[in-house]
Amino acid sequence: MTTELWVLVVEAMGVYFLVLWAHALRHRFGLAHFYALLGAITAVMSWVTDAGVAVQVNQFTFLVGSTVFYTSLLLGVFVVYVFDGPAATRIAISTVAGVSVLVPVIAVVLHFQVGLAGQADIGYVPIPSLRINTASVVATVADLVFLAVAWEYLGSRKLRVGLGLRAFLTLLGVMWLDVVLFTTGAFAGTPDYLGVLGATLASRAVIAVFAWPFLYGYLVWQNSRPGAVIEQRPALAILKEVAHIRGELSLAQQEIERRKRVEREKERLIGELRETLARVKQLEGLLPVCAGCNEIRVETSGEPDRWVSLEAYVLEKTSVEFSHGLCPSCIRRLYPDLADKVLAGGGSRGPQQKA
Repeated sequence: MTTELWVLVVEAMGVYFLVLWAHALRHRFGLAHFYALLGAITAVMSWVTDAGVAVQVNQFTFLVGSTVFYTSLLLGVFVVYVFDGPAATRIAISTVAGVSVLVPVIAVVLHFQVGLAGQADIGYVPIPSLRINTASVVATVADLVFLAVAWEYLGSRKLRVGLGLRAFLTLLGVMWLDVVLFTTGAFAGTPDYLGVLGATLASRAVIAVFAWPFLYGYLVWQNSRPGAVIEQRPALAILKEVAHIRGELSLAQQEIERRKRVEREKERLIGELRETLARVKQLEGLLPVCAGCNEIRVETSGEPDRWVSLEAYVLEKTSVEFSHGLCPSCIRRLYPDLADKVLAGGGSRGPQQKA
């Protein structure tokens, strides 16, 4: 392995670790520093790519801009989507896209400014190509959106793809999509198009194999921490607030059901109180009682009055139940032969039965 390749490997590992470490600190410092790092890496990637810095290993050509900095951006957006959701990911994508547009514009302005001053061209600021930079920006945004869609699709219950394979296929798919989109946009119609496409697809496969352990190890580590759970979202959650809306609707439905239960319980209690008050009112005041048979007159609106026994009246108006027996006087009157024996045994009532 040549010294140049060793430097590329160490450089890639360092930037990968830096991005993942910055994301791991989000619980302590938030994501602001993480977004700033993504913007800085995007700027460096644009300048290095325009400069054409590359490492040749046998038949493979590794562009430093894509091998180190673009791949680190993929890892960063990957983990922020998995653990922080679509809203945070949209901010990350906007940061990358915004800086990708801004860097070549700044380069053009600097060269224009130097030209007006009559100075020589700035050799350390590459002159951007409008076609290449446009293809790069479009491909990058499409890649990052595809990343979220592919991750959710591979995680669906129908496919049952494991975490490791899911991460690798998503990473490889994004890298190959980037090759197709960027190479087509930047080199389609040129004699080198097919050669560049094939060679870049092969080199990106090697890069995916190299970067996958970093991604998979980080996913496993973060998923084992309290509160950092890998959530399954709708496939297009990155484009729409589907997951957020569903969550809010679910909470709203739960709150509506809870309020309905409370309202039903309140109505039940009010009904019971009204019935109790009605019974109390009916038992208050004077009762018209027959002086002969002691039956009670019940007034009914629109119908003739009814005369009912005391037991029937109380049963109708309250929940009281009656039981029958005999007092000592009635026992002596009705059962004179057994009265002394029954009363001596402590019994003052005969067999009871409910009315």
